[in-house]
Amino acid sequence: MKKVTAKKLFALGAIALVSGSAFAQASTSSVQLYGIVDVAYRHTNNEGAGKDGLSKMIGGGMSQSRWGINVDEDLGGGSKALVVLENRVDADTGNVSTPFFQLSYVGLQGPYGRLTAGRQWNVLFDVVSSTYASFPYSPYMEAYKPELGMAMGARTSNMLKYTFATPDRSFVGSLQYSFDENNDTKALEAGLPASAAQVPAYVGSTLGGGAWQTAGGYLRYAANGFALGGGFMRTTLPGGTDVDAWTLGGSYRTGPWYFNTGYGLNKAKYAAVTSPVQGFRNVVDRAILGQFWAGQTNGGFQPGDADKRQLFKVGVGYQLTPQLNLGAHYFRGKQSGSASGASNGNVNFYVAVADYAFSKRTDAYFGVDHTSISGGTALVLDTASGARSRTGVTMGIRHRF
Repeated sequence: MKKVTAKKLFALGAIALVSGSAFAQASTSSVQLYGIVDVAYRHTNNEGAGKDGLSKMIGGGMSQSRWGINVDEDLGGGSKALVVLENRVDADTGNVSTPFFQLSYVGLQGPYGRLTAGRQWNVLFDVVSSTYASFPYSPYMEAYKPELGMAMGARTSNMLKYTFATPDRSFVGSLQYSFDENNDTKALEAGLPASAAQVPAYVGSTLGGGAWQTAGGYLRYAANGFALGGGFMRTTLPGGTDVDAWTLGGSYRTGPWYFNTGYGLNKAKYAAVTSPVQGFRNVVDRAILGQFWAGQTNGGFQPGDADKRQLFKVGVGYQLTPQLNLGAHYFRGKQSGSASGASNGNVNFYVAVADYAFSKRTDAYFGVDHTSISGGTALVLDTASGARSRTGVTMGIRHRF
């Protein structure tokens, strides 16, 4: 009871701190509809059991296609209320990519910061994309983004987030906490061993906006073209496993040049298996973490029984003309903690992109990426092909509104 009461008091106190005394004043509102439509052609090799090439159209090569609504209400006295609703669209098929909004939060902003509640970008995504993004004209490449595989899903449901900044925004920071809402594996454990068949559906529902507990924060400094930041977030998965994620990096802009570098670490703290129930909990949590770590769009590779992953990144951008931007990035991944050693190893990621802006809202791009793996025999890009290297070519067009 004391823990619940303390959380309620914290939330109410934060609202009062942010909003100040503006509630009695007249207010005005603005509602903005915004979005991105991005469609691309992508070809990759070493796909499927025959390791054939695969050509396809994708609904987002440089950015995820999306639409959203942004609401601001001026409460007076330097305070305002805000609402954001945003969902993803598969622009190649016209389908909504998820049956729920990927961002959905409401908040209050005042002289002492901003408090928001709902499904939001987490602090890991915030600090990387705002401080040492891979490309100056787009935080990452949607079709190939190894850095996002380290961000624990990038978005978190059931979150309270408090963001603060100095008047000149040279320092910006944020704290987050999200509620697990008793999302655990107990219902599945009651049906062991038969309930093992329900794990994929459970993992899917949990990843689809499900609840888990997180706590973390970030701090960044930016001035005179230089930016430096770092963040930490602890995620407690439904089976009870704590995953600690750290990131640190910086960037520098001078004239047409943009340089950036960063480091990320994920460490899962699985409990020792002393019973079938604990073993089952670890299986569920490994499956959830595996969804973050694997997958081509994350530049991913299979986690197996490893419990630690590190990623170092360094990149450069150059604005050749007012319309043409060039960028190249190198990522070095390392996976460890595999008891058998079969899932320990290293991965090199390379990506280069040219982006041409027809206007402020419309651009076209061409990118080439390559992944190569060395180390344990279980370290592969996907189980269907068993490939340890893959090259991709992406070209597309993007419009913002």
